[in-house]
Amino acid sequence: MFPEHGRLQFIYADLGDAKAVNKIFSENAFDAVMHFAAVAYVGESTLEPLRYYHNITSNTLVILEAMAAHGVKTLIYSSTCATYGEPEKMPITEDTPQLPINPYGKAKKMSEDIIRDFSKNSDMAVMILRYFNVIGSDPAGKLGEAPRPELREHGRISGACFDAARGIISGLKVKGTDYKTADGTCVRDYIDVTDLVDAHVKALEKAQPKKVGIYNVGTGKGRSVKEFVDACQKATGVKIKVEYLDRRPGDYAEVYSDPTKIKLELNWTAKYTNLEESLRMAWRWQKAHRNGYGHVLATS
Repeated sequence: MFPEHGRLQFIYADLGDAKAVNKIFSENAFDAVMHFAAVAYVGESTLEPLRYYHNITSNTLVILEAMAAHGVKTLIYSSTCATYGEPEKMPITEDTPQLPINPYGKAKKMSEDIIRDFSKNSDMAVMILRYFNVIGSDPAGKLGEAPRPELREHGRISGACFDAARGIISGLKVKGTDYKTADGTCVRDYIDVTDLVDAHVKALEKAQPKKVGIYNVGTGKGRSVKEFVDACQKATGVKIKVEYLDRRPGDYAEVYSDPTKIKLELNWTAKYTNLEESLRMAWRWQKAHRNGYGHVLATS
């Protein structure tokens, strides 16, 4: 089942189906696993917690069991800054206590704990990357974010901004203006997806047997929701109507990373740190893919 040289192979399967997952492992020769697959919406996780524990934590168990059964020794795991919850001190280092406050963060932390426990009795090479808030798109314009329509209500701020700019929704809903931040809105560390890809490549290159590397992947700079909306309006050239609402359950006031460890150990530094430019690249993809991956429009 090897793909043609230079091409990727896509296999549609449910990671909760251990039989199907083991079949995939038995029919292929994998050197490593990069485990990205998961539901990933904080708001949705508060409404459907059991789904998140099944999809994130239980499915990770299936992956680990398949790796053990088929001798795959390297794992790069996609985790999140949501595992930290709402720390008392900023910036967040890898040693900051993990006290998640929503089911998404809790499920990811459980997965991290399981991975670390499992690796203690094996010679696995493990890298755990804790993402901060991912934005942007492929600079070449081929790949971008296209969440299912029913997830728009729970979606990320960039998607909501673009939906408002395209007229799909009437305006942007900012949930929470009374946080203890400079302008009252949440502060987040926005990391461009291109930088995130680079972090995974470097993590794979540096993974070592019998070791677990844990790294924050962020810029080290926090930007408020109001700052984000201003940047989005400049990137799209559209004046977006903003409605201010009460806080969203499970959110936290301020989160930004200390990227010192990943810089020193993996030689990784975020390069795409201009918020407006990252949003401009993502907006270009959105305009060319108004129906997600189902329909591509010509762009000048």
